[in-house]
Amino acid sequence: MGESLNASLTSRLVAGVRPDWTRTATARRVTAGALVLLAAVAALRPDPTEGRTDVVVATRDLAPGVELVASDVRVESRSVATIPDGATTNGTDLVGATLAGPARRGEVLTDVRVLGSRLADATAGPDARIVPVHPTDAALLDLVRTGDVVDVLAVSEGVDGTGEQRSRVVATNAIVVLVSAASKDRGRDGVVLVALPVLKANEVAGASLTQAITLTFH
Repeated sequence: MGESLNASLTSRLVAGVRPDWTRTATARRVTAGALVLLAAVAALRPDPTEGRTDVVVATRDLAPGVELVASDVRVESRSVATIPDGATTNGTDLVGATLAGPARRGEVLTDVRVLGSRLADATAGPDARIVPVHPTDAALLDLVRTGDVVDVLAVSEGVDGTGEQRSRVVATNAIVVLVSAASKDRGRDGVVLVALPVLKANEVAGASLTQAITLTFH
């Protein structure tokens, strides 16, 4: 009887030490299921880099007429939903370009922020041109602003020998895209850049070569 009790005790001790394979298999299945669930969650979780793209922004407040240098711009990652149409993605594309309007630090720079065909088209319609005019009255440079709508007049001496000045309207509804003040240190006159349909722009350019130019405001 003592041997029987000893054998029973030994069996219980062995059973206590031996792992319960049923419970172990269940734990493995639960662990595997949890791993599958985590993998599914990771697959469904959006990539933080998706929905973003690189754009060029101003590194500081910039004034119109500034010729951009490398330190004026930098590339930042922005949400696609917040990026305006025509945003520039390569900073080197803007180096050397002339800024057509003021820009704030951190502002995304677009194709219509700099002088070029895109700005002309956006301002005065397809196939528009930007033409410089030098107003005879330099005081106009202190009055005209970007976005103003003006008429361009050519002034000439009378052909009847009286010396009376006569003016004619060369173009109407010209839109000012940039005003550059006179620069004594560089020896240049002030200039107003206006956007016009191609035919009128060419006519204004030709008239400005031989006649004095003035502007009237809308």
